[in-house]
Amino acid sequence: MKLSDFDFDLPEDRIALRPARPRDSARLLHVNAAGLEDRGVLDLPGLLKPGDLMVFNDTRVIPAALTGVRPARTHGGGGDVELEINLHKRDGEADWRAFARPAKRLKEGDQVRFAGGLTAEVTEKGEGGEIALTFDRSGPELDKAIVAAGAPPLPPYIASKRAADAADLEDYQTVYADPRKTGSVAAPTAGLHFTDRLFEALDARGVNRAWVTLHVGAGTFLPVKTDNVSEHRMHAEWYQVSQDTADQINAARQAGGRIIAVGTTSLRTLESAAEPDGMIRAEARETDIFITPGYRFRTVDALMTNFHLPKSTLFMLVCALAGFEDMHAAYAHAIRERYRFFSYGDSSLLWRKD
Repeated sequence: MKLSDFDFDLPEDRIALRPARPRDSARLLHVNAAGLEDRGVLDLPGLLKPGDLMVFNDTRVIPAALTGVRPARTHGGGGDVELEINLHKRDGEADWRAFARPAKRLKEGDQVRFAGGLTAEVTEKGEGGEIALTFDRSGPELDKAIVAAGAPPLPPYIASKRAADAADLEDYQTVYADPRKTGSVAAPTAGLHFTDRLFEALDARGVNRAWVTLHVGAGTFLPVKTDNVSEHRMHAEWYQVSQDTADQINAARQAGGRIIAVGTTSLRTLESAAEPDGMIRAEARETDIFITPGYRFRTVDALMTNFHLPKSTLFMLVCALAGFEDMHAAYAHAIRERYRFFSYGDSSLLWRKD
């Protein structure tokens, strides 16, 4: 398929710059075999059945947006250079891959200074603004320094319109993010709608929940640059499915329960860990799975997710799950009905179209 097949016109005023308050007051577009229903996130329990299992990504977002300075070089002229650094993948105890702006002002061997005395050396320079950094500290000490120096890593379509502030520290984190699972540089945004009262309503309905971990990388925001979609290559992301979670999902499927992934990261984790018969393996590894129309889903029955960018890999994924024409129609409806799009926007519940 061609990249243009996944394009649509989105008015700028449909892009949400702040989340709904309270979180669970967001709207929800229900897309199923019967058609389209305009609902709310609080209606979710009534759209599910006792015995269904929702699978959440419990990763925790780090403040991965850093502002740094490359000091003036002794030779070559020029003064200090201010840099925007967005961490996206940890390579070791002291090593991170990042996107830098302006990357053209950096070269291997340069030092970059951050707030609080944190420094790093540029050890590699790649394409598209990607660099590798080795910091002057490692492990938990580096983690603390990044928390002190960094800001919430808002997506480009928000960050280009306003600066991150104190509200984003809470808004851009799920209420169930596990402090032991810190490592994402972007939020699993479908989960931002959940609250204690919504979980209580799901419990009362008999809907169960399980947890996986996928550390979301900034590569999720990178545009597809090839016209032939099959030529695009995804950034790899680390995930983990515990034995308890695998057992829980497999038991739910065998009992006739439906598996609902909360967010595309949960879906990609489950499909990466699925056997051909749909049974889930317990494992921890990286995945670069790229799901486009024609993909045969093995274990996921439905997906709860926000509305995605035109020509993005995530819009391709929802088209694969719920049908190419159906999703174009659903997005056209959402635009007409003034649903709020992207990370801080409204939600949808999509059922797999077999």
